[in-house]
Amino acid sequence: MALFLKEADVERLLPMNTALRAVEEVFRWHGDGQIINNTRSRVKLPAGFLHLMGGAVPPLGLMGFKAYTVFQGNARFLFCLFNAINGDLLAILEADRLGQIRTGAASGVATKYMARPEAGDVGVIGTGWQARSQLQAVCHVRTVRRVRVWSRGEDHRKRFAAEMSAVIGIGIEAATGAGEAVEGADIIITATTARDPILHSAMVADGAHINAMGSNSLVRRELDEEIILRSSVVAVDSIDQAKLEAGEFLPLVEKGRFHWEQMVELGEIVAGRVPGRRRVEELTCFKSLGVAMEDVVAAGAVYRQALAENWDRRFPLWT
Repeated sequence: MALFLKEADVERLLPMNTALRAVEEVFRWHGDGQIINNTRSRVKLPAGFLHLMGGAVPPLGLMGFKAYTVFQGNARFLFCLFNAINGDLLAILEADRLGQIRTGAASGVATKYMARPEAGDVGVIGTGWQARSQLQAVCHVRTVRRVRVWSRGEDHRKRFAAEMSAVIGIGIEAATGAGEAVEGADIIITATTARDPILHSAMVADGAHINAMGSNSLVRRELDEEIILRSSVVAVDSIDQAKLEAGEFLPLVEKGRFHWEQMVELGEIVAGRVPGRRRVEELTCFKSLGVAMEDVVAAGAVYRQALAENWDRRFPLWT
């Protein structure tokens, strides 16, 4: 019988340091061509969406898929983990928290390989669910000295500053504007639902690294065009998925000002095939879209820890 894990179980069994190790490893395998990663598909209905994404990680003998629905702003996530050797169903996980943690871990891996080693001043735009794991992951891979945060809601940014200060052990400043939050920052995180650019090139210092993860739709953009053109390294988790979902790039491609061949996949950087940064003064950018292989390895880490703890909650399917 398959193991069954609820959101609270996933949160406890997948600390950020474990997620970072798992996600870094899968990006390295991806860079070496060992991973099968299908792009996300979306089923549009009158009242909402069904989203599907699946992949396989042969080095771990695991495969799986995530299915989630979004109706009237309410999202529900489920992940099924399988044995990639014999097809056995290993686990069924509630997967909202899984997605939050692995998405943060992906930006943490990008920061490890693309930000300057001494980078420690962090600017955050956005105070929602995903912004929290983004900041946690960055704090695991760099010695962070200062954090400033901004979002449109004053109460939200003050609450984020207070709550996340306790989590990361660093005082967080609630900024009064996006420009103030990122002024002079070495590492910038955007985690918003913005349809139009909220981070502009004039706001970004030379030598910064940007993790942009808020939009995964062709009609949404967090970054202005000049940031993309100015960046010496533009990395994504999957170029195939970027072509379907990365709204920051499509207008530039259509104008002939940017070509898909100019971006690299994060796996190529982690595998050592291309550098994540060449010079101190360069601007680097990671556009995170969230891909299935990250879910597979994160779910695999949860599954292994559950087995180590002799997990006894099981789902009686295919028995």
